[in-house]
Amino acid sequence: MARLREKYQKEIVGAMKKEFGYTNDAETPRITKVVLNSGVGKFAKDEKMVELIEKGLTLIAGQKAVRTKAKKSIAGFKSRQGMDIGVKATLRGDRMYHFVDRLISVALPRTRDFHGIDLKNIDQNGNLTLGIKEDIVFPETSHEKAGQIFGFQVTVVTNAGKKEGERLLALFGFPLKKAAK
Repeated sequence: MARLREKYQKEIVGAMKKEFGYTNDAETPRITKVVLNSGVGKFAKDEKMVELIEKGLTLIAGQKAVRTKAKKSIAGFKSRQGMDIGVKATLRGDRMYHFVDRLISVALPRTRDFHGIDLKNIDQNGNLTLGIKEDIVFPETSHEKAGQIFGFQVTVVTNAGKKEGERLLALFGFPLKKAAK
């Protein structure tokens, strides 16, 4: 079992019930999924680069990443319908908890000039969205391919409101900045 899942079941559920007055474990907010997404941008026509981004995201996620295709042609973006425009992976269950554990304990501390997650990154539904500028903050990616560094977004989806979501993410160990008063 994932370390963070155990922490959720043994510590976080009790703390959330006590703080917000939940009467049942099932109504306690939880992380439902984590979505990793990378747009290929200017590399859309370069099949090798799209393949490298797909392999990199697969290594980071721990499961096969899938390509996303353009739904319609947009001349301003030079994209055609059906063209590969991104790569994504949706994590649930133990893989999700393993990824969140690596994100909190390994990747974020290795990020250059990182001073915590701003509370404005959490939306009204308690979902956290982060931008990772360089994939090399994860140890799974090799450092030999330094010319092909790519960025991606991480969205941690919860079933909570804003205040409950902030507290839930703080209890999981996300380094949230304190609100300026």
